[in-house]
Amino acid sequence: MPEAGPKPEAAAEEKPAAEPKSKSPGASAPGPKRRRRPVPGALKLVAGLVAVAIGFIVLAVVGGSGGPKEESGEAPAPVLAPPAKDGGDGAPDEGPTALGFPAFATGNTTRVGGADPAATAAAVALAAFPSITPEQRPVAVTLVDSEDWTAGIAAAALVSPPLRVPILVSAPGEAPEATSEALSSLDPQGGPASRGAAAFAVGSVAAPVDGKVTRVRSGPLAAVAARLARLRDRLFGGPPAHIVIASATRPEFAMPAAAWAARSGDPVIFAGPRRLPKPTAAYLRKHPNVPVYVLGPSAVISSDVVREAAAAGGEVRRVSGEDPVANAIALARYSDGGFGWNVNDPGHGFVLARFEQPLTAAAAAPLSASGTWGPLLLSDDAGTLPAELRSYLLDVKPGYTDNPTRAFYNHVWVIGDQEAIDVNQQAEANELAELAKIGDEP
Repeated sequence: MPEAGPKPEAAAEEKPAAEPKSKSPGASAPGPKRRRRPVPGALKLVAGLVAVAIGFIVLAVVGGSGGPKEESGEAPAPVLAPPAKDGGDGAPDEGPTALGFPAFATGNTTRVGGADPAATAAAVALAAFPSITPEQRPVAVTLVDSEDWTAGIAAAALVSPPLRVPILVSAPGEAPEATSEALSSLDPQGGPASRGAAAFAVGSVAAPVDGKVTRVRSGPLAAVAARLARLRDRLFGGPPAHIVIASATRPEFAMPAAAWAARSGDPVIFAGPRRLPKPTAAYLRKHPNVPVYVLGPSAVISSDVVREAAAAGGEVRRVSGEDPVANAIALARYSDGGFGWNVNDPGHGFVLARFEQPLTAAAAAPLSASGTWGPLLLSDDAGTLPAELRSYLLDVKPGYTDNPTRAFYNHVWVIGDQEAIDVNQQAEANELAELAKIGDEP
């Protein structure tokens, strides 16, 4: 029986190369296009997740009063598989059965994510692209290495419209199970917007898709980010409206750039604390009239780097806060023409994550480019919202005078399991996002 043939693959900056097509266990020859199957073993999680959700509700009631937490200290992955529909012949119908259902939701918050970035990225991708019909599936996905947070943040520009390519986490050799399961449901096929690519893979990570894979060569992190920026220019058919320079050494200050890149399509490139890498400078010189925004304080990216960037490219402005929490809020509040979220009033979505987990910024990026679009906010503790973040959310808390159905609403996506942000902090965020009555009761 013949061996499986190669699938098409193109390099972002090199000649096309071939990569063997992944084979299912036991398969020895190519056959018809694979059937999209239910997630293996996922049904076993449902009963446990229901119990956890009930436990979360109890904790939400007693949250803030010193109530007990789960002894396990770990919430299960939030990718659930509803029971497969029977096609009448004992076999399940084709179609996705794994959706990014939340592990726990309140009236104003939704938790999405798992105990690692791969599970989080899979859950977010399936929440943003339910994939019930072909129209709901992404044209392609981007696969980044689980150890490469800079590539993940740089790839977030491809999440923005019109491309809308979610980010999944992979590794050399074999993709994590959560990624493979998500790909089975997402089923990207490529199209004109992605120039035929079903996946963009950074470096040598496994890309188990049926279709063309465009690879971005690995290398120094600034070089990889510049390659992704140039790929963005080719796919979008022109230069960006703005360029963001983020810290290559302090991921907690770079993370908010991922959400903005997903919202705007602005590329994110990197700098060290005291010098501008050559690939970053080269990309800036390619776009001399594009405004540049440096994200982070001078202790993270020095004024010398800002001057180098100004000499290489367009006008440079700094957006910053003195710590990661304040830095994320600064970008959420910032407005300069078409750049910045300008979220200074009620009626917005927000994404909340821990700053110790930088790859979650890339994993969560699709939530800033669909649904309740909104900035990434950062917490520095699992149990309690930072005081500055609480103050900001209180400042933009929605209210109404006489008709709540005509009011603006806030919504917070909580990213990760309870080890990252526990239910007490989620309850705080829910309270601050809750619509409030303004003025005396009638």
